[in-house]
Amino acid sequence: MQNGLMVLHGNRLETLTELVADWLQREPLSPLETETFLVQSNGMAQWLKLQLADALGISAGFQFQMPARFLWSAYRTVLGEDQVPRTSPFDKSRLLWRLYRLLPTLLNNDHFGPLRHFLADDVDGRKRHQLAERLADLFDAYQVYRADWLADWENGNDRLRQAQDRDAFDEFPSSQLWQAHLWRALLADMDDSKQGLSRSAIHRDFIAALTQQQQQGTPPPGLPRRLIIFGISALPQQALEALAALSQHCQILMLVQNPCQHYWADIVEDKQLLRRQLDNRKRHLTALPENRVNPLLAAWGKQGRDFIGLLYDHDDPESYRSAFQNQIDLFEHQEPQTLLQQLQQDILDLEPLPAPDQRPSLAIDGSLSFRIGHSPQREVEILQDELLDRFSNDPSLQPRDVIVMVPDIEAYAPHIDAVFGRLDRDDPRYLPYTLSDRSAGAASPLAQAVESLLHLPQ
Repeated sequence: MQNGLMVLHGNRLETLTELVADWLQREPLSPLETETFLVQSNGMAQWLKLQLADALGISAGFQFQMPARFLWSAYRTVLGEDQVPRTSPFDKSRLLWRLYRLLPTLLNNDHFGPLRHFLADDVDGRKRHQLAERLADLFDAYQVYRADWLADWENGNDRLRQAQDRDAFDEFPSSQLWQAHLWRALLADMDDSKQGLSRSAIHRDFIAALTQQQQQGTPPPGLPRRLIIFGISALPQQALEALAALSQHCQILMLVQNPCQHYWADIVEDKQLLRRQLDNRKRHLTALPENRVNPLLAAWGKQGRDFIGLLYDHDDPESYRSAFQNQIDLFEHQEPQTLLQQLQQDILDLEPLPAPDQRPSLAIDGSLSFRIGHSPQREVEILQDELLDRFSNDPSLQPRDVIVMVPDIEAYAPHIDAVFGRLDRDDPRYLPYTLSDRSAGAASPLAQAVESLLHLPQ
C-alpha cells in the first residue's frame, strides 16, 4: 500500500462517497483489519455508514473518530503511553480548577490589573469561576491554533507572531500582556514533569519522533495502515502538520467537500478589502473589479478559505494523481433549475453577484426558504410542519434522507423531544428521529437527575 497524503476535492458529498467506496474495493485492507475514518460529527459518521452500506452491501469493520481524539491517541502510540497521559494536565477541564486556585495569588501583581479590576466585587467566587472557565477555554484553543505564541511566551518573549509570516510580529496590546504572564505562572505552578505535557509541546515531540523514525526506516507500531478523512470542512494547522507527518508511515486519503472549483484561499469580502486599503492609507477605496468575488463565499467561507490555503502547503498532487486516473478534482456542473442550484453554481464558478438587470429569473420554488420563529420551541414546530409537508408530497423521501442542523443541540434537545416525541408511533404524523452530538451527561437521565439535585441549593 502506497503511503502518503492524497487530497481529493469535490463539491458533492455523494460523489466523494462513491470514490471512497470504489477505493475500498480496489485497495482493500487485510481481512478483519479495521478501516479508520475521521469525521467532524456523529451525524456525518451515521450518514456515511448508511451511504457505504448502500454502495458496498454492508458497512462493517469501520471505526469513526473525531480528529482531536484520534490525534491524541496517535501521540500516545508514537511517544509511548508512559510519556503521554490519557488526559493532559493542560486540558481545559483541568486548567479551569488550576486557574481558579491560582488567580487570587496573582492579582497583586501589576501585570494583572485588568483581572484585578474584573474580580474586585466577586463576593462568592462566581466571577472567578466564570473567568477561569473562559481562560481555560482560551489557552486550550491557543495550544491548537497558536502554539507559536505559547512557545514565545514560555521563553519570555512577549510577542504575537504572525500566522502567515513567522518572522513578523503583530503589536501586543499592553492591556493583554497579562496573558503571557498568566501562561508562565501556569507553567511555574506545575511540576517539572508536567510542564512539557501541553498539546503544543507534545505535538512538537510527535513531529520530531516521526521524522526521526522515517529517517531510520522504522515505522512506529500501532498506527493504522490507512486513514480516511471524510467531509471535514476545517482543520487547524497543527492537525494538518500531524497528518502530514503520519502520512510518511501510512496512507491518508482526504476527501474535501470544496464548494468552489477555483483557488479561493486568498479571496476577501468587500469590507475586509476596504480595511486593508485603509491600513495602507490609500485615498481611493473603491474595490477593483478583479477583487470582486462571490459575496456568500467571501463572507461565510472564512474558515474554509484558511483550511484550503493550508492544504496546499502539504499537498503534492503529482505523487498520487495517476492512482486516480488524473481525476482528483471531482467538481460536478449542472444547469441550475432551482434557486438553490443557482447559488451553488455561482459559488462553484466563483461568480460575483450579478447586476439586478442581469440576474436569472428563477421562480420561488421552495429549494431555499427562510422562516422566522419567536423561540426555539416555535422553530421546531415550524420544522415539523415543513417535514410533514415534504413527506406527504414526496413518497420517495425517507427519514434517513433528512438531517437537521442547529447551532446548539443541547439547547434545542428538550424542544425537539417535546414536539417530535409527543406523538405515538401509530400516529400518521409520527416522524422517527435521533439526536446526535450530545454530551454523555445531557443524554443520560440519571446524570440529569444528579445534576438537578446538586443545583437544589441554588
